[in-house]
Amino acid sequence: MAERYRAEEIERKWQARWEADGIHHAPDGDPRPKFYFLTMYPYPSGDLHIGHWYAMAPSDAAARFRRMRGYNVMFPIGFDAFGLPAENAAIERGIHPATWTMENIERMRRQLRSMGAMWDWDREIVTCDPAYYRWNQWFFLKMYERGLAYRALAPVDWCPKDNTTLAREQVVGEERVCERCGTPVIKRNLAQWFLRITAYAEELLDYSAIDWPERVRVLQENWIGRSEGVEFTIPVKDHPGRSFDVFTTRPDTAFGMTFAVLAPEHPLVDVLTAPERRVEVEAYKYKAARESDIERLSTEKERDGVAIGAYGINPMNGEAVPIYIADYVLLTYGTGAIQGVPAHDQRDFEFARKYGLPIPVVVAPPGWSGEPLEAAYLAEGTMVNSGEFNGLPSAEGWQRIADAMERRGIGRRKVNYRLHDWLISRQRYWGT
Repeated sequence: MAERYRAEEIERKWQARWEADGIHHAPDGDPRPKFYFLTMYPYPSGDLHIGHWYAMAPSDAAARFRRMRGYNVMFPIGFDAFGLPAENAAIERGIHPATWTMENIERMRRQLRSMGAMWDWDREIVTCDPAYYRWNQWFFLKMYERGLAYRALAPVDWCPKDNTTLAREQVVGEERVCERCGTPVIKRNLAQWFLRITAYAEELLDYSAIDWPERVRVLQENWIGRSEGVEFTIPVKDHPGRSFDVFTTRPDTAFGMTFAVLAPEHPLVDVLTAPERRVEVEAYKYKAARESDIERLSTEKERDGVAIGAYGINPMNGEAVPIYIADYVLLTYGTGAIQGVPAHDQRDFEFARKYGLPIPVVVAPPGWSGEPLEAAYLAEGTMVNSGEFNGLPSAEGWQRIADAMERRGIGRRKVNYRLHDWLISRQRYWGT
């Protein structure tokens, strides 16, 4: 009897036997009940490490358990071979991305086989193989035919030196510089491909067939961010034919709008900016372009903006309101424009105080007698300073003003989502 277990010799022997007998293969047409397992395909970075096996071992154990219970288990393996790190590594080494990737796959394939897991190697997938990604293209064409894939202008991170778009992980440091050349990164509007995942927002909110924990349901609801409101049009004063849309969940406050805000990237900004405001507006646009969306939306940051020298018309009372640009408004969310109702939105309240804008109350708190507000009033109340709607409970005013906007053809009820359509464009070697 041998004094010790010769792991390498014995493992190699039995792995060869398993492969010859095809015991890990899931045959088509097998009468046994089917079970499909999928572990995360490794990225071909060069070598496996203990973290790979840490992630794969539980899946392997579960797959073996199902097979022992009599299931025909399909447990494929493959390589998630698209990605930015492979391209960057190839550039650093002066190697073609395809050569670098396939060499890594071959090395990792040997390492994976030596593990002895019950993967079905007859079903191996390499995502950069045309035989595989032709189905990516097939799916894309089907989505395009159904209007679920489309092109639109969108702000992207741009390196002005390399003249290319950058993925999020290519923008590094608090200074937001290009990882390749160290040039400060800016935002730039370019035509991009999107998948219309917002078309499925309501289905994603239907949990009737899924027994999810409550905390997961709350996360899902917050991620999708469903809100009901009205989208209405604000004409631009002294610019015939020019207008922009805003979405609000509080149409009952429409008479209280005293300013409007466009995202700095909004296409109307260049058109509407007055000559005497051009220098300050361009400086602010550049500052906003250097910030990430997270920085722009930070609640710890003081809100600021720049008036562009143009005015919108409040469609409910005909009053002219100044138009600003501000970095807390994103072109990629909603319409890229908002109404400013300072008496009933705390962010707008602080903005109006900073720039000396009027703060008229249009939903009065209980017992209010006309005194200035010390903070925005956000709850329901009684409509005031709202023309024909004065005296109504604000909940009823919500519906009546929405009706009036639809009747006059200036707005419509709409459901909005925080969820964005998925931007999928990448200027990469492996793009399919």
